Amino acid sequence: MSQSGAQAAAFFRDVVARRRLWTVQDGDGCPAPPTARGRRSMPFWSSLAGVEKVIRTAPAYAAMEPREIGVDEWVGEWLPGLERDGLLVGVNWSGRRVVGWDLEVEHVLARLEAARRIRSGDAG
Repeated sequence: MSQSGAQAAAFFRDVVARRRLWTVQDGDGCPAPPTARGRRSMPFWSSLAGVEKVIRTAPAYAAMEPREIGVDEWVGEWLPGLERDGLLVGVNWSGRRVVGWDLEVEHVLARLEAARRIRSGDAG
């Protein structure tokens, strides 16, 4: 599994377990930079440490602040808004270039459900 793949798997496992996640914001709001294919993606992290590391190491994120989001708010409000606006969901981006997996909202919801089922022991 690639590092991005491992980061994505950790994202869903952690979000289900912790019931919260983080994005970044500044005075203009939350970033949604274009991907290599030209679609915009809003980044989210499953740990505060992950966000803080990106803020420390990536120049483009140096002026950003972490923003904590409860998983119910994210699923009920943020994800429908991202889908409506045609944005992808970036999960656990890392590195100086701040890259990782970018997923459609429907795939995020399916992976969240799979992680929930695994955590509850109902993987069948």
